[in-house]
Amino acid sequence: MKMDLGLNFRGVYIGSLVIVLLIGFVGITQSAYVANRYEIDTAHSMIIFRAKHNGVSYNYGRFNEFTGEIRIVKEDAAKNTVEFEVKAASVDTGNEKRDQHLRNSDFFSAKQFPLITFKSTEVSEKEGKEDILEVTGDLELHGVKKSITVDVEITGRAKGKDGESLIGFESTFTIKRSEFGMTYGMGGISDDIRITVSVEAVHK
Repeated sequence: MKMDLGLNFRGVYIGSLVIVLLIGFVGITQSAYVANRYEIDTAHSMIIFRAKHNGVSYNYGRFNEFTGEIRIVKEDAAKNTVEFEVKAASVDTGNEKRDQHLRNSDFFSAKQFPLITFKSTEVSEKEGKEDILEVTGDLELHGVKKSITVDVEITGRAKGKDGESLIGFESTFTIKRSEFGMTYGMGGISDDIRITVSVEAVHK
């Protein structure tokens, strides 16, 4: 009986030790892949677009209201994520009459589709390119969702005045507005719209 109790005790001890080791291992594994969360600093970020007018000149605009979050896992770029949310009604081309037209049903239909969103589905390091990421995700504009792939440059890393970690990104890419159901004024206004997203993000 004493021998059995001893064996049982040792069995419990060994079992407990295994559990502790497993918990420790899981904790180490999880901590190795904890994402660093960065919030977009909208005061130092811009979303700009460019369209050609009458085949002659480029007209530029921007969106004044947007939010975004980036999650970075240093050990595995594939676990990185990017999300943006843009208020369509915040479109600003420096001309109020034109901006009102862009907000209505000929273009953004901002009341019906108030948000333009982007959510990444895959992030990878660009082969042979330092500080360039290839980001694939769903862009939803004017009620239409399409998958796009863009190159994103990491433009810098630094510490802020209070010691917070900062990181910068920039991407320039082109979409066809007709693919998102925005077909008004074709010919006078280009189908190809070039977009530049330049952001500074703060570690949270």
